[in-house]
Amino acid sequence: MYNKKEDQPAVYYQSVINENIITIATLKKQIHLMGTIRLFLLIGWIAHLLLTPHLSWLSLTGITLLYFIPFTGLMVFHNKLAIKRQYAQTLRTLCENELKVLQYDYSAFEDGATSKDVHHPFSLDLDLFGEQSVFQSFNRTVTPCGYEKLIGWLLNPLTRKSDILARQKAVEELSGKPELRQHFYVTGYATQRDKNDADLLEKLTEHSAGIRYQKIWSILTVLIPALWVVILLTTSLGLVDSAIIVLFFIVSGAIANSKFKQVTEVHRTLDKIQKIMSAYASLIVIIEKGEFQSRSLTDLQQRLLTNSLTASKAINQLTPILKVLDQRASLPGVLFNVFTLREIRAIIRLDRWKQMHHEHIAQWFESLADFDALCSLAGFAFNNSDYIYPKITEEYFTLSGKAVGHPLIPREKCVKNDIQMEKHPYFMIITGANMAGKSTYLRTIGINYLLACIGAPVCAAELTVFPAAMVTSLRTSDSLKDNESYFFTELKRLKMIIDRLQNGEKLFIILDEILKGTNSEDKQKGSLALIRQFMTYQTCGLIATHDLILGNLRDEHPDNIENFRFEADIEGDKLSFSYRMKEGIAQNMNACFLMKKMGITV
Repeated sequence: MYNKKEDQPAVYYQSVINENIITIATLKKQIHLMGTIRLFLLIGWIAHLLLTPHLSWLSLTGITLLYFIPFTGLMVFHNKLAIKRQYAQTLRTLCENELKVLQYDYSAFEDGATSKDVHHPFSLDLDLFGEQSVFQSFNRTVTPCGYEKLIGWLLNPLTRKSDILARQKAVEELSGKPELRQHFYVTGYATQRDKNDADLLEKLTEHSAGIRYQKIWSILTVLIPALWVVILLTTSLGLVDSAIIVLFFIVSGAIANSKFKQVTEVHRTLDKIQKIMSAYASLIVIIEKGEFQSRSLTDLQQRLLTNSLTASKAINQLTPILKVLDQRASLPGVLFNVFTLREIRAIIRLDRWKQMHHEHIAQWFESLADFDALCSLAGFAFNNSDYIYPKITEEYFTLSGKAVGHPLIPREKCVKNDIQMEKHPYFMIITGANMAGKSTYLRTIGINYLLACIGAPVCAAELTVFPAAMVTSLRTSDSLKDNESYFFTELKRLKMIIDRLQNGEKLFIILDEILKGTNSEDKQKGSLALIRQFMTYQTCGLIATHDLILGNLRDEHPDNIENFRFEADIEGDKLSFSYRMKEGIAQNMNACFLMKKMGITV
C-alpha cells in the first residue's frame, strides 16, 4: 500500500500524529495529577491551620513553607508539562494539515493574497498567490521576515546557474530532515509575531548613544557607589555627621533620575524589542545547532557567528539589561538606582551592546529569513518525493522536459506533456479547442519553470532549464481605476515585453490568445506582426491561440516555429478531451457544439 514513493510522506505524518496522540494523553494525565496534588496540598495547609489555631509565628511560617515549597515546585513542573503538551498539540495539528496538503487542501496555511500584483511579469497569470495557490501549497514560514523572503523568491527568481544549484542542495538536504523542520515550525508558531517586527529591530541598528557624554556617566557609575561606601563607612565610625546620608541620598537620587525620560523611552522600546529578539533567538539556536553539509546552509550558520559569539547568545545578553529596567518602579529597584546609578549603567551596557552588534543584526535576521524560506521549499520537496530537481544549463535557450505536470492538479487527474525548446529564436504555436488544455499547459510550463529557477523540485520526469527572465500575458483585464480598456491594458503588457527585448534581456515569453480585445482582422494582423517582431529579437516562448492562421508562420520560419495542438473529440452529442499535446495545427473546434448544447441557435 505504501511502497510508492509519493506515499512516504503520508506514512511519516501519520506516525508523528499517532506518537503525539499518545504523548498528549500522557501529558494530560500528568497535568491532572499535578493539579490534584496541588489541590490536596492547599486543602492540607488550610486544614492544618484550622486544627492547630494557636501556633507561634515561627511554627506557622515553617508549616506554610512545608506546604508551599512543594506547591510552587509542582506549579513550575505543571507549566513545563503544559508547554510540552502545547508543543505536541501544535506538532500534531501541523501533521494533520500536511496530510490535507497531500490531498491538495492548503487552507490551513497563509496564502499571500496581499502580494497579488497585476503589473508583475508573471505572478497573477500563474496563480502564485491566493487560495489554492502555488505559494499556499508550500508556505510554512513562521516569521514575518521568512514570509517576505519566500514571496521575494517567487517574485524574483534566480538567474544564475550556480545560485540555483546551491539552493537546490540546501533544499534537498533540509527535505531529508523533517524532524528539524517541524521543530523549527512548532517553535516559531509558539512565538508572537508581527509584521512590524522589522521596524522595531531597525532601532537596534542605530549606532548613536542613548545618553550623551557617556564617559562622564561611566565615571559617575563608579564614583557614586564608591562615595556611598565611604559615606556609610565614615558615618558608622562616627567620623562624620549622619545628616550627610540624607543630603547625599537627595544628590545621588537627582543624578540617577536626571535622565528619567530617556531611560523610560529606552525601556519602552527595549521591552518590545527584547521580546521579539528572545522569541527569534529560540529559532536561531535551532539553526546554530544544526548539522549541515550543503554550502548554503553552512554559510548561513557562519553568518550567525560574530567574534566567536553566536547570535543567540548575543541576543540573550539583552535579557539582564531589560530585567534592570523592569524593576525600576519597585522599591528595591529605586534604592539600587540611587546607590549605584543602576539604570544609567544598564543604558550604557545597552549602548555598548549596540556598538558591538549593530552591524550584524540585519545579517542575523537575513539568515533566519533564508532558513525559514528554505524550510518551506524543503517541505514542498518532502511532500512531493516523486518530483525531480531539474538540470540547469547556461545555454540560451533550453527548456526541455518529459512528463511535465501541473503541481496543483491531483496526481490521479493530472495529464502530463512534454516540451522541447533547444534553440533561439524559437516559438511553439499551440492551437486547440476551448477547454482542451492550452491554458493549463501554459501554466504548467510556467510554474515548473519558476520552481526550477527558485531551486525547488519540479513535477516532471525530466527537465532542463535555462534561467531566463519569464514574462507572461495570460489573464489581462480592464481597469476602471486607471480608465483603461482590456485592449489597452494588453497593449501595455506587450510593450513592456518589447521594451525589455530592446534592452537586450533574454526572456522566456508565454502568451495566451494575443490581442483578445479587438476585432478578428486586427487581431490576426497584429498577432502575426508581433510574432515576427519576436523572431527578430531572437527570443523564445509559447503562444496559445484559437487563430489557426498563426500556424502558417511555420512556413516562414520552418526551423524556429513549431505547431502543436490540443484536440477536442466530438462523437455524436458527446464531447471529450485527452489533454494530450500533439504536433500540428488543431483540426477540431467546439464553440458551435457547446453553444448548441447550451440551447443557443447557431
